[in-house]
Amino acid sequence: MEFVLNALVMGYRPLWNAERQLAGVQLFLHAEPERPADIAHLLRILREMWAPTSPLLLLSPQSPALLRALLSHIGPCAHWALEVRAPWLHEQADLQAAVASAAQRGVRLVWRGGMDQLPRTNEANHYACSLLHLAPQDALILMQAAADQPVPQRLALLEGQMYEEIHSQSLARRCLEHYHASAIAGWPSEDVLHRVRGARVLHPSHAHVLRLMKAVDADQSLETFEAILSEDPLLAYRLMLYANSAALGARHPIDSLRRVLVMIGYGPLKSWLATQLVHASHEKDLQPIRLSAVMRAQMTSHLLDAGVSQELRSEVYLCGLFARLHEVLDEDLETTLTRLPLSERIPDAAVRGEGPYAPSLQLAFALEREDGADTIRSVCEEHDIDVEHVNRTLLRLICDWPNQRPQW
Repeated sequence: MEFVLNALVMGYRPLWNAERQLAGVQLFLHAEPERPADIAHLLRILREMWAPTSPLLLLSPQSPALLRALLSHIGPCAHWALEVRAPWLHEQADLQAAVASAAQRGVRLVWRGGMDQLPRTNEANHYACSLLHLAPQDALILMQAAADQPVPQRLALLEGQMYEEIHSQSLARRCLEHYHASAIAGWPSEDVLHRVRGARVLHPSHAHVLRLMKAVDADQSLETFEAILSEDPLLAYRLMLYANSAALGARHPIDSLRRVLVMIGYGPLKSWLATQLVHASHEKDLQPIRLSAVMRAQMTSHLLDAGVSQELRSEVYLCGLFARLHEVLDEDLETTLTRLPLSERIPDAAVRGEGPYAPSLQLAFALEREDGADTIRSVCEEHDIDVEHVNRTLLRLICDWPNQRPQW
């Protein structure tokens, strides 16, 4: 049997709570029939790596065979829950008994399926929570209904559950605020950005501008300044624009956040932050979009070879952080990136899909998709990257993500 982190391909999807903070992570697990994985070893690895402060893992097997293997080996653990897909239960009768057995052992199980095919009461008792989705026509009705408008009884959502395939900001708010959903898997980023753009020009996060101002006032380290900047792609982008503007008269292009902070000086930085604070955004629905960009940037930089210097790693981080900034600014990505004197390696990877950073960025994007396994395998094969390295990187990063675990 092959080493489990070579035999499996993993991916992830954030689970967002009502505060638009990370509530947990859905960990996609893909296995190939001809490469059996040691599932008991996988569970040992997760148990050893995970800390009480790490996000809750929703283990999401992508085949009935892998679900069956997990059900037979998994035990109760505060760090994880196991997803069970409704269609597989109907198609493969033996899974029902395996689910019942796991529930009796105290394993936390999550039922995943449509609102139109909820389990019977005796079966529902096996599950701590559900990951639900609506039929498209029902989702459309709810999207169009006002928040205080009554809806047909058949469309009344279940309280305290998780929801997925939510493509509307209004529906996300209905789930989280009216029905107290424990989490939303994924985020309706496209609709949120469309609505916010229509309301006003996008600005950096008020919380991040204020944090950076306080850090400057407290005379904290450049590392602290850089870390705060790195958590808001729009704030980082705008400060780099300002640092390279004619107003400051920089003699040489400033192509990194560290150089910006060194060259700009405390006085101009504080003045610039004060102007940003006046118009900074309080829109909480943008928070998952910011955090997703940070996750992508971390993934891109850590997937690169460990021997790369810190300066180059920071450059790769910017590549991941800015890779979807054009969606926020509503313009072509090449236009977004050419405003800054960035290394040509960044647009090569983000716009043209070539150069030394492209494989890491392609993997970072593929890891975000439930159907990304084939892309991950092909990129790893083409560029001689070990799948084990990708999986270990993913797990190590998830372990350290700040979160608010759900109460189920």
